[in-house]
Amino acid sequence: MIMRKQIGVLDAGCRDVLAYSPVAAFGYRDTRGVARTTFVGGTPGFARTHSLKRFSFPVPGPAVARGPVSLFFLLPGVGEVLRVNGAASALRSGETAVDVAEAYVHCAQAVIRSGLWEPPAQFQAAEPVLGDGPLAGAGVSDFLAASPFLAISTWDTGGGSDTSPRGERHAVARILDGHTLVLADRKGNKRADSLHNLLQDDRLSLAALVPGRSGVLHVRGRAAITDDPALLKTMALRGVPPHLALLISVEHAEVNSNDALADAHLWTPEGRTGHGRAPDMMALGSAHLAANPAGSGHGSARLIKLITAVPGMSRLMRKAVDRAYLSGLRKEGYDNVQVPVAAHHGDAPEGDAAESPLRPVRICEIRQETPTARTLVLEDASAEAKPFDFDPGQFFTLVTDIEGSAVRRAYSASSVPGATRLEVTVKHVEGGRFSTHAHRGLRPGDRLAVRGPSGSFHAPTQARDQLVLIAAGSGITPMMSMIRTRLSVPAADGRIDLLYSSRSPEDMIFGDELTRLATDYPERLTVTRVLTGRDGRLGPEGIRRWVSGLPLSDSAQHFVCGPEPLMDTVHDVLQRLGVPPERTHRERFTGAITAPAGAAAPQEVRVEQDGSLIGAAVVEPGQTLLDAALAAGLPMPYSCTVGNCGECMVRVRGGEVTRPEHTCLTPEQKAEGQVLTCVSCPLSTVTLDITDLSASPLLPSTRKPPVHEPCCSTRD
Repeated sequence: MIMRKQIGVLDAGCRDVLAYSPVAAFGYRDTRGVARTTFVGGTPGFARTHSLKRFSFPVPGPAVARGPVSLFFLLPGVGEVLRVNGAASALRSGETAVDVAEAYVHCAQAVIRSGLWEPPAQFQAAEPVLGDGPLAGAGVSDFLAASPFLAISTWDTGGGSDTSPRGERHAVARILDGHTLVLADRKGNKRADSLHNLLQDDRLSLAALVPGRSGVLHVRGRAAITDDPALLKTMALRGVPPHLALLISVEHAEVNSNDALADAHLWTPEGRTGHGRAPDMMALGSAHLAANPAGSGHGSARLIKLITAVPGMSRLMRKAVDRAYLSGLRKEGYDNVQVPVAAHHGDAPEGDAAESPLRPVRICEIRQETPTARTLVLEDASAEAKPFDFDPGQFFTLVTDIEGSAVRRAYSASSVPGATRLEVTVKHVEGGRFSTHAHRGLRPGDRLAVRGPSGSFHAPTQARDQLVLIAAGSGITPMMSMIRTRLSVPAADGRIDLLYSSRSPEDMIFGDELTRLATDYPERLTVTRVLTGRDGRLGPEGIRRWVSGLPLSDSAQHFVCGPEPLMDTVHDVLQRLGVPPERTHRERFTGAITAPAGAAAPQEVRVEQDGSLIGAAVVEPGQTLLDAALAAGLPMPYSCTVGNCGECMVRVRGGEVTRPEHTCLTPEQKAEGQVLTCVSCPLSTVTLDITDLSASPLLPSTRKPPVHEPCCSTRD
């Protein structure tokens, strides 16, 4: 029966798993023939199904060689995994495509043993490693001492590959010396694929993880199967040793931050419940068995279909299998094991799901506004279209994969709030990573994710206020949302006056639409254009004349968005004209802030609130404080995650962190020990205080800037 559960295509149940799963373990060989295992994904549906036999996904790191590959897909809160084996080939988009050879449901014992979905344990240092070698490297022994779960990849000589889960109640693998690991082989799904493969090819790779951390330990080497009684006895549980073990001669071991685990937030409430109902893995396994009459016989297949069609039968099967899991594990010597609490998500009401911070979207249309600016029209990637709610002028953070790395950039919405489609306009910046990808790589149908909205640069909710808008270049994008929104309300009061500077008529984003709107609404909208190629740059005198010539109301709100020199000039002019500071708002467009490199070894971050410790996390080398804390399920404040909105500002109570230049923190905030966790890395053990800073009378809150000068929306 174990071997009869596999099928050769992605049926509807498999496709449901791929749509739900945010992370998969992936085993492959790179173009140099090096064996590698890692975790890929980051958001539900990261693996795109192209047909019953093919799906694709982005892979970070070294390129995948054509040939045998294997995966297993994790479902948050669920014990069983879906294993898929096949062959890899490259797609034009840069993704790796997998042609499916077999797919099947793997039992939950590895997940149950490891307690993978249980609350993360506290960080503890390991014993020193004997001798030199890869396992004596920075952070490796500490990581292994805390890791209860790993993925192991092996290959045979006939073009096959296998990646399977391994789990233990405590450390899943034990270091014998700087070059040697031992991994117990306990009872599992009885396929023994890894053992069969190692008898033909002793090369392997593995990727270990620690619940609550977004780092991954990557190991590769060669393995031998042993039944040495003396060694097995050292791994016994309540006097029950494993039947076999793998002795791994390690050639490489290194801990790296993993974007897939960081973005998936597997151990947060939204990470575990934010994807709707989990697929019923019992029903899926039964369907695969019933669909395989060649192995089970036509009569058996019909019987299985009849049994599983009985109402409530899947629930009863779930309970029976859970009991069998627990009984078998207790016989192996495991105490206090329990099935994952979310294994029954299939019975949960739809309303129980929490909101995920990342919203999967797809590009339904691309409009070329100018030779260097295009608008991406986005809608929900799921079948259910929900509105995009925001205040006109706010921005969203777009998340996509470029060459195997997750890239985030913030762009102002240019559409009207409340619609089921969101429009963001991207101007190409020479050398800009995201903007180049948006102009040369993205196509309708491609998928992204969005976070937000963010930012306090937005029009007032009172429709009676006059709007005075001054924009240059792509600074028109948030203004366009304000204009479209105000004009979409027939009875709205308050006129709009726009001063718009661009290099030439061809470079004027939304130029034709602005002309049409000014013609259709002459009493509500005026548009004054300045062409710098013809008229020269917009200077103080030109701005003063234009503002002074407007019929300004006492409640007029002034918004300016564009290059820093222009905004400084406008600010000075408005100040001289007596415009109150609270009626002046400015938005800067700059490049995204890159977090400076932190410590070379993992560091602990402790998070306090109102003087009480609420949790701790481990920050991997190169990882930000925010990513590590969120991966551990800590309630950190944040919004854009790219250093632009200031929502993640916290106080450093102890330790040293990197502090990137040119953030939106004021000198006073920096002097008081404030940092932006989304662009800061630890240099030592760090203690953070996340008490709401807006209550402090000494510090202007970045979350609600009193001078209406929020952090910048990126344009690269």
